[in-house]
Amino acid sequence: MSQADTDHVETPARSADQPKKEGGGLRTRLRRAVPPRIAAMLVGALLLQLGFVLSYVGAFHHPQPHRIPIAVAAPERMAPDAVEKLNGIPGHPLKATATDEATARERLRTGEISGVLIVEPGSRTDTLLTAGAGGASTASALETVIEKAEKTQSRTASVVDAYPAQAGDARGLSSFYLVVGWTVGGYLLAALLGVSLGARPATARGAGRRLLAAVPYAVLSGLGGAAIVGPLLGALNGHFLALSAIGALVVFGAAAMTIAFQVLFGGLGIGVTILLFVVLGNPSAGGAYGPELLPPFWRALSPALPNGAATHAVRHVMYFSGHGITANLAVLTAYALGGALVGIFGVTLIRRRRASVSVSA
Repeated sequence: MSQADTDHVETPARSADQPKKEGGGLRTRLRRAVPPRIAAMLVGALLLQLGFVLSYVGAFHHPQPHRIPIAVAAPERMAPDAVEKLNGIPGHPLKATATDEATARERLRTGEISGVLIVEPGSRTDTLLTAGAGGASTASALETVIEKAEKTQSRTASVVDAYPAQAGDARGLSSFYLVVGWTVGGYLLAALLGVSLGARPATARGAGRRLLAAVPYAVLSGLGGAAIVGPLLGALNGHFLALSAIGALVVFGAAAMTIAFQVLFGGLGIGVTILLFVVLGNPSAGGAYGPELLPPFWRALSPALPNGAATHAVRHVMYFSGHGITANLAVLTAYALGGALVGIFGVTLIRRRRASVSVSA
């Protein structure tokens, strides 16, 4: 009985010690299962996810027109007052300039402006010309602003979509989604090469081989995308070769930038790529809402990132005879060449730095 009591007393004492030992073992197992590097990657993924929500909702939750370019064609005595009143609307939704009707129509045809207000002095109804091909959201916002402005003057505006999108290009969004597909294809290729060959190329020659592999892939992607939106679906008909060339440049640029980020950041390079092209690039590209309707941060990003530059270039090739795309092509070329140079020379610099550290050690 006494022995039984002793056993009974000692057993809880050992049980009390046991959880502490198990707790220490659990922490050790957690550290082994999720080492600091993996934990950092998980935190990075969480931040990227939250950044995605912040960027998309921040860009789209409250679109407001800002300085939409519009020409006012009115008699000389009326034009200055009309321009002043339009530019004086609170919030500055319009950027109005006075010109003659022929010049205004030509500027609209080339995509330089988003609308033309033709003032009819002998009537209470003016005419607003828009270009739906440049983005339905911008045209719709312009129509709303002008209708309100006209109402304050006891006038009305008859709206004419002078340059509508093609029948298969609903709301002018096909250009944007085509660019999204090309961009995804470019960084997906680089990501797959990283999975197969190692996240970071070991040598400059290795980086060069990856870039070389991206060339035929980019050409085929450009041709394939143009064929899908054109002959296959009838969304963007015409300008097949020009569209294919833009696509090849977009795809190669996305692949080259991804390879560059892999060289600089290793496995985290894919995350940086997603940050650039998806989190920041897509909402600022002018797809769902034109750049003139986005908050200042995303509006400023639009022409500087490949997504926005490519979307603008595709639209202007398809609908505005290619006017105004020189800067867009320069941006796309800069990303393609910049990514390639960083990818090749970055490997060399990293190898030299590691060799220097090894010698010093």
